[in-house]
Amino acid sequence: MVDDTVTFRVEGETADDEVTIPAEMLDMLREGDESDAEIVGDLALFSCAQRIHATVHHAEGGDTERYRDVEAATMELFEERFGASYAELTGHQH
Repeated sequence: MVDDTVTFRVEGETADDEVTIPAEMLDMLREGDESDAEIVGDLALFSCAQRIHATVHHAEGGDTERYRDVEAATMELFEERFGASYAELTGHQH
């Protein structure tokens, strides 16, 4: 069992939260000199992009104008952060 963990505090407009992650997992995901916070930020945005993509393209009732607008904004932020599109990084295109 992995005992060494790292806890991150997520600060929001109306509430805060914490997430604890095995330190070894962060080391496995690290590219170059990325900080732990950068890795967790990448994971958060990647997860959000994955969720909105699934909602718009794979869930019943998700293909609404509102959801498509949120997906477009999320994918723009994704591409800014990662320097490639969601489709390019996942191989999943529509």
